[in-house]
Amino acid sequence: MKQAIYSWAIVVIVIGAMGCEPLVTKFPENSDAIKYSAQSHESPPAVGNSLLIMTWNIRFGAARIPWFGDSCGERVILTKAEVQEALSAIADKINEVQPDILLVQEVDVESNRTGYINQVQWLLDHTYFNYAAYGSMWKSQFVPSDGLGRINTGQAVFSRWELSDTERIQLALRGDQDALTTYFYLRRNILKTKVMVPEIDNLYVLNIHASAFSTDDTKQQHVTEFKEVFDALDSGGALVIGGGDFNLLPPGSDSTNYCDEDRCQDDDPDFCPEGSDYTPEMTWMEPIYNAYSPAVSLSDYLASNSRYFTHSTSGDVFWNRKLDYLFTNGTWSAGTDSTYQETMQLADHAPVSARLAVQP
Repeated sequence: MKQAIYSWAIVVIVIGAMGCEPLVTKFPENSDAIKYSAQSHESPPAVGNSLLIMTWNIRFGAARIPWFGDSCGERVILTKAEVQEALSAIADKINEVQPDILLVQEVDVESNRTGYINQVQWLLDHTYFNYAAYGSMWKSQFVPSDGLGRINTGQAVFSRWELSDTERIQLALRGDQDALTTYFYLRRNILKTKVMVPEIDNLYVLNIHASAFSTDDTKQQHVTEFKEVFDALDSGGALVIGGGDFNLLPPGSDSTNYCDEDRCQDDDPDFCPEGSDYTPEMTWMEPIYNAYSPAVSLSDYLASNSRYFTHSTSGDVFWNRKLDYLFTNGTWSAGTDSTYQETMQLADHAPVSARLAVQP
């Protein structure tokens, strides 16, 4: 999100109105994630020789509405009807693909901008999933910027099977912001959970949404922290699925600078929006690629970048970069990866899936 400029006067007034209750939730380094259950449960199918895993940044149910924070738009608050329409289309796609485990980024929980819909519970109750875990990356009673107001958004893991050992692991804060902006800004995290598949022992999922607009080394720190958690589980003998929106390009990408694509119409022609030039960051995903198996192999990606693109900032521009990934310390079934580029109007990221080979 573009860095907002806040007024101290507004902050003082709101804090006074709120009394002693904190405006912004400052999460501890490690804390329990919030667990959800569907209103009615479906019996999971027997596990064969693979599980279908999918990751999707759903853009908080905003579809391609030109929102002020990420797409040169003017909209701040969406109507409940608009959000429900977008969520219905997302649920339809999930029900069509039928992943066994789903990693979601940018899912809202009772936020002013999306009609106070608890999107985690909504998706549980409109799909076949039985359980979910949620870790907030931005929880504030009131964000004094453009009328945004109350917000709670983060990552979720959806599963046919029960979840345990759910944990929200705090990531490094951006180091390129002033103190006031940092106070109200996102607190990104890794959502970690164990999936209790009866036929599979010690299966863990890690869901990350790394920094999007940082101009320092924050994203690199997030990758390092993600790998440290992955490494610890791997060393303990767990089967691990790690994925999400890393906001980084694969090493060797044909294009690395998207300033022209992301610049708004009224911007100075020499202006480059935050997070649009990935050139200094092109080696930052290498440690993950070197240690673990990607659902889309680097050789396949380098042979045809555009086939695997998952993001564009504007709904009028087709996917033009890959930011979304799945990794494992196990094995992906050969030839099972999919990048669902037909979802262009459902969100500003395309979902990615692949089948994880298992031995029940």
